[in-house]
Amino acid sequence: MKLATFVAADRTAKIAAVDIKRGQLLDLDAAHIRLHGKPNAHFRDMLALIDAGPEGLRAAQALAADWPAVAALPLAGTKLLAPLTEPRQFRDCMAFELHLLNANKAAEGRTGVKRKIAEIWYKQPIYYKANRFSTNGHDGEVIWPTYSKHMDYELELAAVLGRGGRDIKNDDAALGHIFGYTIFNDFSARDAQLAEMAAQLGPAKGKDFDGGNAFGPWIVTSDEIGDPHTLDMEARVNGERWGGGNSSTMHHKWPAILAHISNSETLHAGEVLGSGTVGTGCGLELGRQLKHGDVVELEIERIGILRNRVLMPA
Repeated sequence: MKLATFVAADRTAKIAAVDIKRGQLLDLDAAHIRLHGKPNAHFRDMLALIDAGPEGLRAAQALAADWPAVAALPLAGTKLLAPLTEPRQFRDCMAFELHLLNANKAAEGRTGVKRKIAEIWYKQPIYYKANRFSTNGHDGEVIWPTYSKHMDYELELAAVLGRGGRDIKNDDAALGHIFGYTIFNDFSARDAQLAEMAAQLGPAKGKDFDGGNAFGPWIVTSDEIGDPHTLDMEARVNGERWGGGNSSTMHHKWPAILAHISNSETLHAGEVLGSGTVGTGCGLELGRQLKHGDVVELEIERIGILRNRVLMPA
């Protein structure tokens, strides 16, 4: 099932089921009121639906199966927000070896200093906590921060937790904690990032600026995705393919990531985890930079396309 957050006619954020074949969104709250005469708290927002667990998802699936036309609206022309406009927590990992190898080569070209991947990276998943408030959605404009001149994108798969837990085991059952998956574009101010990380802490302002965390176009529930480690991934700029890969090349798979992060720490439903950038999934690896007005499209198999335009500040 595909689930989106959209801007309704009254300018409030609402959640919807998505039917690609119909080219429509189904306003779940309006559909429930239409069929049952009263609202359902499960459909207040995406976090409420996730918190409702299997009961909430079954209720959404039942409405989508009926698809009352009075609660449907065209997908085209409807503004989509990040599916989770404010995740409970947001962590971004570095799970793809090729991305790090390419990034190190790019750094060597700038500095002449040979770099290698730290041994700890091979032993455990590495992640940082990102700004959960600076989300953006499909077709959202990304205004580049005034302190940066080097614009970049990052093609990532993101997992949305549907069930919390502590000391999750590194096995296939761990995937049962994931509600669904979406696309994440980790827009990056590369010059700021490279400068501040020389101090051995960060990233900070290299990642943290308004609207820099783009998610979407929707969440696809885990049952519809199947194995999340088999997905083709591609990045395009102004329609030209710049790079991409497949989620099968994650060195640390999702169960290992969940097991490591939850070690002696309780995770919660509504948290988001980024996979890190797939190999060749950013301009830095390719020696290319974004410029004012560029349109970045990230596509992941069985999810869809997340599109954003990058603009320099006026």
